[in-house]
Amino acid sequence: MLSGAQDPVRFEFTPNPNTLKYVVQKQLLPRGTASFTEGGQAAGAPLPRRLFDVPGVTGVMIAPTFVTVTMDPQADAAALNEKVHEHLHAHMDSGEAAVPEDLLEQSRHGGDDSETVRRIRTIIEEEVRPAVAMDGGDITFERFHEGTVYVWMKGSCSSCPSSTATLKSGIETRLREEVPEVVSVVQV
Repeated sequence: MLSGAQDPVRFEFTPNPNTLKYVVQKQLLPRGTASFTEGGQAAGAPLPRRLFDVPGVTGVMIAPTFVTVTMDPQADAAALNEKVHEHLHAHMDSGEAAVPEDLLEQSRHGGDDSETVRRIRTIIEEEVRPAVAMDGGDITFERFHEGTVYVWMKGSCSSCPSSTATLKSGIETRLREEVPEVVSVVQV
C-alpha cells in the first residue's frame, strides 16, 4: 500500500465478542443483506466462499458497505482478523460480485400491506435497521400476527448475548410507542 493511502477495509468491534465487522469502501450489495453459515450454502457466493476458507469463521453476513464475520469462540481472533482482512482485499481486487443477485434476500413480508404493517416496517427500516447496522448486524421484518412482530436478526445480532435485551428494551419499546397494536417482538 502506498504511504499515506487509506486502507479500503476498516475493522470495527461489535457488541458481540464473537463477531467482527469490516467496513469497506466499495459497494458490495445493491440492497439488503445476505447471510451464510458454514457449509455449502456459500458455494455460489464468491466473497463468503473466500471468507469461509479462513480457519475459525463460522458465519458471514454481507451488507451493502460492510461485512460481519462470526468466529468460533476458540479461534485466535488476531490471526482470524489478519486473514479476513487479506481475503477482503483479495476479493475487492478480483472485481467479482460479493454475492450473485439470485442469492440476495427478498422481502419476506408477504402480501400483508395494512397500515399497521406499513408503520412497523417504516420504523424498522428507518430507525432500527440503521442502528443495528452500526453494530454489524441487520434486522428485517418477517410478519405481524395477533400483536406480535416477528423479525430476523442477522450478523452480529443473531448470536449476541445482548440481543434479547435489544429486542425487548429497544425495538419492542420503540414499536409499542408508535404502534399501539404491537404487544411483543420476537426473533424467528
